Amino acid sequence: MQATIEAPRRLYWEDFPAGQVVDCGTHQVGRDEIVAFATEFDPQPFHLDDEAGEASLFGGLSASGWHTCAMCMRMMCDSYLLRSSSLGSPGLDEVRWLKPVRPGDTLHLRMTVLEARLMRSRPGVGLVRCAWELHNQHDEQVLRMVGWAMFGLRPQHAQGSP
Repeated sequence: MQATIEAPRRLYWEDFPAGQVVDCGTHQVGRDEIVAFATEFDPQPFHLDDEAGEASLFGGLSASGWHTCAMCMRMMCDSYLLRSSSLGSPGLDEVRWLKPVRPGDTLHLRMTVLEARLMRSRPGVGLVRCAWELHNQHDEQVLRMVGWAMFGLRPQHAQGSP
């Protein structure tokens, strides 16, 4: 007998009600990953070199804040965005880097839906305002982002039927 593998269901705006909390998984941060990102996009010495990191306010090699945001984005994609009706984002209201992210850290991302409403100017599109909180293995919050996402409505709702 052959087992049937069921694909995860597609997520729409209706699947993100206010108050919902979504576990977006974990990511183990590697030293090479920190240095590679910094070399390409944020080549400040404390992101590239252990000694420079030790001499900095961070007290050791640390990931760029932008790298930390990029890691969050990947966790969001893997946990829900790639199987959703995502239409992108009009932007973030808040980005706060609260603690350095170090090589060897295991990061855990949680998303909380703060509000959800229909977009007045675009029928069939819903807005979702979220807070994303990233914690390390010591349960210390290292990042907080708040912003908006746009999702398509379920096809029967987008066309005006119940």
